[in-house]
Amino acid sequence: MLLCKGKSYHVPVACIIAFTSMMMTLAYLWTQKHSLQSKITTQEGNLCRGEIANNTITALKDTRTFIIAPYFDDRESKMTRVIGIVHHKEVKDLFCWFCCQPDGEIYISKAEIYVHSDRFGFPYAATDMLCLEPQNCDPNFVSISWAHKGNIDQLPRFEIKNRKVETFPVEFTVCISTMFGNYNNVLQFIQSMEMYKILGVQKVIIYKNSCSQLMEKVLEFYIADGTVEIIPWPITSYLKVSPRWRFMEDGTHIGYYGQITALNDCIYRNMYRSKFVLLNDIDEIILPIKHPHWKMMMSSLQEQNPGAGIFLFENHIFPKTVYASTDIFNITSWNAVPGVNILQHIHREPDRKHVINPKKMIVNPRKVVQTSVHSVLHAYGDSVNVPIDIALVYHCREALQGKLPRESLIRDTTLWKYNSSLIMNVNKVLQKTVF
Repeated sequence: MLLCKGKSYHVPVACIIAFTSMMMTLAYLWTQKHSLQSKITTQEGNLCRGEIANNTITALKDTRTFIIAPYFDDRESKMTRVIGIVHHKEVKDLFCWFCCQPDGEIYISKAEIYVHSDRFGFPYAATDMLCLEPQNCDPNFVSISWAHKGNIDQLPRFEIKNRKVETFPVEFTVCISTMFGNYNNVLQFIQSMEMYKILGVQKVIIYKNSCSQLMEKVLEFYIADGTVEIIPWPITSYLKVSPRWRFMEDGTHIGYYGQITALNDCIYRNMYRSKFVLLNDIDEIILPIKHPHWKMMMSSLQEQNPGAGIFLFENHIFPKTVYASTDIFNITSWNAVPGVNILQHIHREPDRKHVINPKKMIVNPRKVVQTSVHSVLHAYGDSVNVPIDIALVYHCREALQGKLPRESLIRDTTLWKYNSSLIMNVNKVLQKTVF
């Protein structure tokens, strides 16, 4: 439990050294809380008649600011956290406009703008805009403006989510960000989805920019069966995006189609809808080694690490150019489906000297403040690096060590223990979507 009130942050030097990560989060949250205080002003106003914004991404006029969604966050103080994208240098001042019903009284507070540190050189970045709420009402909408005066009716209104706390109707949610490039890896997508279901997923959230017509048909199937929720992600309509994670001095605005912003939105969107959230790409599967499914694995990990909220799993590459020596899983009917057959790829690359394998995560979303792709930037509680004998991230893609001879790769058939159920389930989906 983090405390950031009064003098609770004055702790011995030894504790600061031992809990550096926790103290950084404490300082961050303390700043959030105290820098927002005493900045509320009121205006006698209208009756909250501004137009409600319904798009996933909303550009604020002349501000280099894009709003994704606001979320109520009372873990430290009564505030609204607005997830967005801003230019890291040129956005200095923003104001939060709240309209309280039934009298239409308007409260204005200056937003504290926190650009996420994992910007990787791009001029635009995932950003939190923190708005202290009025104490005497629970507003359902907020507007964001560069000005602290004006007419609220001229501003778009954003519904504040998470005002009503749900009791975790879902145990495991996978957040996929982002689907782009006219995505058409249909077979691997279906295999990943069916593996997620075997392992225990109830919901998969996909931030979709573009995909093929066949992929659309498959998505419609999973939407109809209640597994997939699509979040439209038209970021290319607003910013020049890069398919890379690091800025290459090429005039682009934001990396990897705004992946980090989407991941943060997915965390807050599912904060009270899901007990656990998995942050991984669609060609990745967090694959248990010791346990048959995620529920048993997470129960064991939580029992061993009661203070932890973030569990990190090593990413291991299974090159899609290296095939199993047997043709047992070379299923003829699947050859007509575009994409990779993961059952044919059971050789993983060995660890590289002096290179730390990237991680993907299973998190308790209520303990996350800000996340990046491979780690959480600010959180409550501890992070745990899960050993590879417990689980790993099966990542079937192009080789990173393409010059390695086959005998240098590690044969790992963990995926095959699910082969019967996986083949049967994939065939059912293909019959209803592709064939």
